[in-house]
Amino acid sequence: MKAITQGMTLGCLLLSTAAMAGVTVQPIQSTLPEEAFQTLLVSKLLSELGYDVKPAKEADYNVGYASVASGDATFLAFNWDPLHKDKYEKTGGDTKFYRKGIYVTGAAQGYLIDKVTADKYGITNIAQLKDPKLAALFDSDGDGKADLAGCNPGWGCEMVINHQLKTYGLAQTVTHQQGNYAAIIADTITRFKEQKPVLYYTWTPYWVSGELVPGKDVVWLEVPYTALPEGREGDTQLANGKNYGFEMNTMHIVANKGFAEANPSAAKLFAEMKLPINDINVQNGLMKQGQNKPADIERHADAWLKGHKDLVNDWLTRARAAK
Repeated sequence: MKAITQGMTLGCLLLSTAAMAGVTVQPIQSTLPEEAFQTLLVSKLLSELGYDVKPAKEADYNVGYASVASGDATFLAFNWDPLHKDKYEKTGGDTKFYRKGIYVTGAAQGYLIDKVTADKYGITNIAQLKDPKLAALFDSDGDGKADLAGCNPGWGCEMVINHQLKTYGLAQTVTHQQGNYAAIIADTITRFKEQKPVLYYTWTPYWVSGELVPGKDVVWLEVPYTALPEGREGDTQLANGKNYGFEMNTMHIVANKGFAEANPSAAKLFAEMKLPINDINVQNGLMKQGQNKPADIERHADAWLKGHKDLVNDWLTRARAAK
């Protein structure tokens, strides 16, 4: 009887894998190259389950959410909660998306300045930059206002930063410099190496905090109180009492709801996968060092999966058993 049962189980798994082979999966990822790693890990495991996984398409966040909601794409692996709350809800929320489990925890954001300037002038809170003399320390274009290296137009952080600059009374002394973040932060790092004051926004996981190390090279600035845009209720004060202006985020894999309902194995995989934030930092650091070609990222993903073989096999077993 035991042998018959095992045979039936194996047969069911083989039939399930065969059925998946005819199902196409279209991943979508943001235009940030550093987010390709977490997307590729999901794609590779879906392939292990038997799905026909296409190369990921790049799109900005708004298009990414809309594509998954409509079914033009299958999943995205960069749903920041609560940072992307408005994007998630505006494109259908739980009626259009499947979102179970937490892929990444401990994603922080905020404002930083170089430690030398912070120590010399006693700057610990961004509201201190209402003082034109202190703000002028971070002026990089000669207009007398502090230049904050900010985020791309359309990103979730844009709305928060603009709201806070206005709410904290900083609109007259601080300019939110926007554009391509990679280019803006590269200029910021160059200024730092030239021993000039720097003021910038960043997030983790991302390679910047490996280049400008908080506590050593730079310091986080607190905000005077929680101030989030309308519709973004929450408290940004952390457990240690610090308040950096942004809620601690989790990251989720979000899939088209119809696809998830029709493919319980894939849905289970999405819910089970978990990626340590430090592993993303390490991989992003390798990209910053020049290992940033598609073949490099593929190699990084393969190495991670091999290094976590037992965990990965457990995910796959649970996914295959899903009904």
